[in-house]
Amino acid sequence: MQISYHGHSVVQVKTKDHAIIIDPFITGNKLCDLDPNELIVDVILLTHGHNDHVGDTVQIAKQNNALVVAPNELAVYLGRQGVKTHPMNLGGAWDFDFGRVKFTQAFHGSSYEEEDGTFVYTGMPSGILLTVENKTLYHLGDTALFSDLKMYGELHDIDVAFIPIGDNFTMGPEDALLAADWVKAKMVVPVHYNTFPPIEQDPDKFASQVKTGEGKVLKVGEVLEM
Repeated sequence: MQISYHGHSVVQVKTKDHAIIIDPFITGNKLCDLDPNELIVDVILLTHGHNDHVGDTVQIAKQNNALVVAPNELAVYLGRQGVKTHPMNLGGAWDFDFGRVKFTQAFHGSSYEEEDGTFVYTGMPSGILLTVENKTLYHLGDTALFSDLKMYGELHDIDVAFIPIGDNFTMGPEDALLAADWVKAKMVVPVHYNTFPPIEQDPDKFASQVKTGEGKVLKVGEVLEM
């Protein structure tokens, strides 16, 4: 399995048979190295409905006939755009042909801003536990620190956790370090930083301070083999 990071909260997972992308915010993401016109995936996982996470989902899904797995209201909204979806909700899990997906709590907002400035409610924000090829990845999504992260760390043997560190809109580095202790992942990768001025952070400093598991900064496009 190959895991790669592509700026903001964009994570790709490639297995023997499947190509998965999480929160494909590509257009407008100055840190991203991907081209939505050339991206080949068969699964898109979304944590919540903010534009900087939904990103290029509709285009990518249509050109690849990809399945979009998302919180219920967001899945319904995207389905009305002509996208193939599988709606889920917090606490729910489902076994797909590519792996097992479970949606967890996240403390944040979730709405999609249309081109005319209208906001569409897109359900509850979430984190995603993805189990593929006997490895469990935990993408926390956008979230504040909350104590149930301890429970997720106790209930799941997490190999890699993608934890937001940007502050302002999500937890900052200090809270993210505590989150890393609680989820007990073998490897902790910082995400959701440096895309915009309000979330500028030093990921190397954060990674060096991770005590539970290995702190690992993935450069944009860098591939982690598991």
